[in-house]
Order: sequence, then structure tokens, then C-alpha cells
Amino acid sequence: MTYACRIIPSPVGALTLVASDKGLVAVLWENDAPDRVRLGALTESEGHPVLAETGRQLGEYFAGKRRAFDLPLDFHGTAFQKRVWQQLLTIPFGETRSYGEIARALGQPGASRAVGAANGRNPISIVAPCHRVIGSSGALTGFAGGLEAKQRLLALEGLELAL
Repeated sequence: MTYACRIIPSPVGALTLVASDKGLVAVLWENDAPDRVRLGALTESEGHPVLAETGRQLGEYFAGKRRAFDLPLDFHGTAFQKRVWQQLLTIPFGETRSYGEIARALGQPGASRAVGAANGRNPISIVAPCHRVIGSSGALTGFAGGLEAKQRLLALEGLELAL
């Protein structure tokens, strides 16, 4: 399958937006590990409606004018990963959850590490807010975009957490 893509600038670096005919497939980081999100061929497309709308909404988010996204999402992953990613969508703007809290919300309290692994493979960064997931101690933990980007995103949402 070939996906449409578009690169946009942002305060946390260049982001690659990827879409299918069904919706947004990925928001990838400038220095993303190539195997973190596995996709097929990408074709640059400035006019794809999902990419255009995603770029517009991300611009509003970074300008402090948007707290939630309203986009069609097309998650590709295992059933468990999709459940974790859906749970990310329930974390309100300006709030955080721990991996353990997400595992408990999924009815699998012993699955904190599996939640962490799924969170690390979240293909739709920022929109599915994996940056709002922190360690049980309140510490910032691994993030595909880097901990500085995670800290900046949380600060944009009014949370000041130290690296």
C-alpha cells in the first residue's frame, strides 16, 4: 500500500504526516527510528485532505489555540497496541497518566511494560498523545521524539516537568 505524506515544520522539529484513504496513519519525528513505525511506500502529497487538515490542526495546537484533535485516524498495529493507542486518546489536554494507570484502565494491571512498549510504537504522535504518559514516579520517560520534545509538548499544555 502506498501512503500520502507531507512534511511540516513545528516547534519540535520537522514532522512527517502520513495518511491513507481512511485517515491519518502517522505523525513521525524528524529523527524517528526507521523501524519504529513500519509503513509501505510514501508519496509526497500537499493536497491530500487529511494531511492538509492535520497540518492545520497541529498549527493551531502549537499556537495554543487547540486542545483536542478532530481527525479520522487509521491505526495500524496489533489488537493490544490499538487498545493502548485508543486509551491515549482519552487523556485530557494538560493531564498525564502513568503506564500503570493505562494498564489498569485496560483491565490488565500487570501489563505496564507492555503498555510502555505499545506507547513507544504509537504511530500517531501528538494527536494520540503519548507525550502525556509518564513514569509512575512522575518522571519523564522514553519518547520517540526525544525527552526535550516531550517536555516542550507538556509545557505547551501547561505542565512543567523536569527532565
